[in-house]
Amino acid sequence: MTNDNVLVIGGGAAGFFAAIVVARTYPETRVTILEAGSEPLAKVRISGGGRCNVTHACFTPAALVPNYPRGGKELRGAFSRFQPKDVVAWFAAAGVELKTEADGRMFPVTDDSGTIVDCLVEAATAAGVKCRTKAPVVGVEFGEDSRFEVVLKSGESWQADRLLLATGSNPLGYRIAEKLGHQIEPPVPSLFTFNVRDRRLEDLAGISVASVRASLPQANLEQTGPLLITHWGVSGPAILKLSAWGARFLHEQRYQATLMINWVPQYKPDPLREALLAAKEDFVKKAIGTVNPFSLPRRLWERLLAAAAITPEQRWAEISKKSLQQLQTELTQSQYQILGKGVFKEEFVTCGGVNLKQVNFKTMESRICPGLYFAGEILDIDAITGGFNFQSAWTTGWLAGQAIGAGGRGD
Repeated sequence: MTNDNVLVIGGGAAGFFAAIVVARTYPETRVTILEAGSEPLAKVRISGGGRCNVTHACFTPAALVPNYPRGGKELRGAFSRFQPKDVVAWFAAAGVELKTEADGRMFPVTDDSGTIVDCLVEAATAAGVKCRTKAPVVGVEFGEDSRFEVVLKSGESWQADRLLLATGSNPLGYRIAEKLGHQIEPPVPSLFTFNVRDRRLEDLAGISVASVRASLPQANLEQTGPLLITHWGVSGPAILKLSAWGARFLHEQRYQATLMINWVPQYKPDPLREALLAAKEDFVKKAIGTVNPFSLPRRLWERLLAAAAITPEQRWAEISKKSLQQLQTELTQSQYQILGKGVFKEEFVTCGGVNLKQVNFKTMESRICPGLYFAGEILDIDAITGGFNFQSAWTTGWLAGQAIGAGGRGD
């Protein structure tokens, strides 16, 4: 394979990682990254609030794949070959130690994404990878000689025996892939908050509940986790996960849908009813607004009482069984109208991209165009927040790097 040319379009996490793997494993292969921006790894630098959530402390493929609304099935085998423990080991060998936070997210001990950027740049340089910045690609041709011609905006032309597309969610990558015969699943936002205007939530911004069950009944989707009430509606892990799984449904609905919230998911219907009746017996003379058996934030509790036509001043003894039934419904089946989507500032993720059936996940090579490989977010893969999207980039980049350097061909 002496002097074989490998071109990587896209200088992000997946592109850099793949380039390093090629150059280290197959040192006689010439590897060049073409990056449109003035600096490589720009998204890595700003990720995780500038700390870079490198991966997640989730060390079995079976536990990893449920965090991927799209791509989990295809990634299961891929994770058996390169998973978070391998990422931790790779960075440790490069002198970068990762730490695990309480929620499982893993960051560099420096809490500085620059540590990860510098590590990748230094590793690429040491391996002989060339990186051309300010080199936007405008087109790719696949010739009869099975070589790729990559044309830059400057008019410059590059030849490659093998080509890796690691362009993230940039439309350019989709256009190139489509031109080379691939089906593109339309990209739509995946992680976002919900805009909700409802009297029950007015002026409650900043209030959080440790565990709710949020669902989209029309789509038969639900997620459990913390919820945060915001100025514009609702956010938090439960909502973000629900937005990820419901991304296409919500897009089709133009982000107008019914959201159902169970504020006390730890209770099944009968035990919840019993808890309410027990409170009625135990706190006969106390105002219902002052005694909250479910440890919900006081102001939220009062709003839910009001929605059940109960005033906070009423004593528990005065609450009718019918009112308790209404309260139980409000606690477990509160319905809110989603009026639009908000933004999730820490991470912008899309679902959509190259159809996964057209990619061999053993090598990340195209099943349509020999010598063409994919890695990262250009694929129709996305994950919930927590380092899982980066893990997909590392894994697909590693697999692509191994196969590209070997001149691997899809089955």
